[in-house]
Amino acid sequence: MLKLAIYGKGGIGKSTMTANLAAAFATLGKRVIQIGCDPKADSTINLLGGKVVEPVMDYLRSHDDYPTDYRQISKEGFGGVLCIETGGPTPGLGCAGRGIIATFQLLEELELFETWKPDVVLYDVLGDVVCGGFAAPIREGYAQQVLIVTSGEKMALYAANNIQTAVKNFEDRSYAKVLGLILNHRNVENETEKVSAFAREHDLKIVGEIPRSDDIIRYEEEGKTVIEGDPELPISRTFLDLAERLLEISD
Repeated sequence: MLKLAIYGKGGIGKSTMTANLAAAFATLGKRVIQIGCDPKADSTINLLGGKVVEPVMDYLRSHDDYPTDYRQISKEGFGGVLCIETGGPTPGLGCAGRGIIATFQLLEELELFETWKPDVVLYDVLGDVVCGGFAAPIREGYAQQVLIVTSGEKMALYAANNIQTAVKNFEDRSYAKVLGLILNHRNVENETEKVSAFAREHDLKIVGEIPRSDDIIRYEEEGKTVIEGDPELPISRTFLDLAERLLEISD
């Protein structure tokens, strides 16, 4: 089972990367689970035709009964991808990270992975915070490896540095390790050179490059990934190639 946690600066495009990768893995015939770890609960929306799945924390607050089946807190989206959103606390009350921990505990109790038997599990994690509940996806076997999404922008690289430093500090605890970077192009000056230099400095690989694409935006407005919208597009092929590469280098 390939288990990836995807981190990066807020607004860098993690959810877009994650959903399109989920769709690509599914198109390659893999059973995929995507877990959105953000109180906004919008990670999986483009796998679900622009609709939302009820977040786990919302379910726990609004139902008297405790979930006894994973289908109560999930929906199947494009390609059969199983979509789950952790959600978060009531705004202004509590810690969002605790929602992630509560969700993971529930998924263990429901024996989701044993029952559903996924080939790929993707965790789309909020922002660049790698502490408390936000570190849960890379602790104790939930995710094996980390992908960091960045551009050549200063703050994106600053966040990438914080993330890789935090993950490296966890290595002696048998936590996940950084698999590499995804360069999500923003067309800043000397972008490839800046990210390549960062990768060399930290002994990281750029495992994929995603060019700027109006097709991504166009299909997101329809509640779709580009894979669903048109799998023959060059940008769709880019995600499919990246999914194949991740399967190869993670073996």
